[in-house]
Amino acid sequence: MSQLSTYYSMMPTVGLPRRAYEKEGTAIHTGLLPQAERAAGEGAVGRSRASASIAKRPPAEVPGDIDEGRGPARPVTRFRAIMKISGLRAYRIELPLHEGSYKWSGGNAVTVFDSTVVAVDTDAGITGWGEVCPLGPAYLPAYAAGARTGIAELAPQLLGADPLALGSLNERMDAALRGHPYVKSAIDMACWDILGKASGLSVATLMGGHVGDDFALYRAISQESPEQMAGRIAAYRQEGYRKFQLKVGGDPDTDIDRIRATSAVLERGDVLIADANTGWTQHAAVRVADAVRDVDVYIEQPCPTYDQCLAVRRHTNRPFVLDEVIDGIDMVIRGVGDHAMDVINLKISKVGGLTKARQIRDLCVSLGIAMTIEDTWGGDITTAAIAHLAHSTPTRYLFSATDFNSYVTVSFADGAPRRAQGRLAASREPGLGVRPRLDHLGRPVFEIG
Repeated sequence: MSQLSTYYSMMPTVGLPRRAYEKEGTAIHTGLLPQAERAAGEGAVGRSRASASIAKRPPAEVPGDIDEGRGPARPVTRFRAIMKISGLRAYRIELPLHEGSYKWSGGNAVTVFDSTVVAVDTDAGITGWGEVCPLGPAYLPAYAAGARTGIAELAPQLLGADPLALGSLNERMDAALRGHPYVKSAIDMACWDILGKASGLSVATLMGGHVGDDFALYRAISQESPEQMAGRIAAYRQEGYRKFQLKVGGDPDTDIDRIRATSAVLERGDVLIADANTGWTQHAAVRVADAVRDVDVYIEQPCPTYDQCLAVRRHTNRPFVLDEVIDGIDMVIRGVGDHAMDVINLKISKVGGLTKARQIRDLCVSLGIAMTIEDTWGGDITTAAIAHLAHSTPTRYLFSATDFNSYVTVSFADGAPRRAQGRLAASREPGLGVRPRLDHLGRPVFEIG
């Protein structure tokens, strides 16, 4: 067992509790350290602030073991240094679908998802967990084996980094590996888990606090015949869902029939989204949008490019959602300037992790843009991360979210959120609140540190 690092936090505006932990006689004082003070290291500013704060407080009482609560409480006597990443592990896990397959535009289909689970270990004895699961290689420029290859490439560059300095950590990853945001997502997610465990707070609390008791989910309806898709709505409604996302983006005439058939079985309060997943050409999208102008339906990502989607947007009076082209904060700013959308789909791994997703979320709230908060796919850990970001979002700007772990047959983590009557709630335990079962994950596909 490596000796615990010690560190001190001065960030009263965040409102984190000043909580300390101790293991094997060495104390950790947890919290968020401002970027400037981290940069100062052992400089005079850090020393003088720490000394002034310590002088005002009696010694803190701390439990003996971070994870198991062993040992008597002892006063904290040391505050400094920085927690460091000491190792990374990656696991591969397959996630079969309850319904057998998931189909969307372009004839694409998945029957078993290939997910990567990442463990980030620290010299403080705290481990954080993350997950990334691309929707096959034909959806976005991301694929499962590429995630593991990229993580193995990044891992040596992150040893010794401070997992709590999330801004610096993301800069470090971006400098070490250009692009490939999905590769970085699980690592960033795991470091949020570490931050929550170190501070004793849930990730949702760190991101602004739980809003209400829970939040509403949508249900994606895999691409089938119009009659089959309409027939699924009643069963999904029985499970509590009230938002239904149709997978369209195929033959325009069939898609018009899909939208009309499903709209005909909706009840008051139901919401319908026609998601083309970039599958239509511009002229086909304009035709479909015009044909359903009298239907209460949202049109989502009709075409591959931003400019094509903007042209369709300007030809329709239906509420408009952008998804695949929203891959960074710059595209949100561009879209707002062009009045290109009413809602965005904010996928965590598509933008590089929870840190950048939260930045986009907060910008959208400030600009009045509603969001569906989700990811490309995933299991228990991804669903937990979605839940924390969604549950800390103001209700009026949370259009919807999703519960990927209810679509698949495999559960591999205790504490993961579970759907209840079409709604989900983020854990209030420290970090993401998930405890992966190593017997389900098996042996790491790679390990460093």
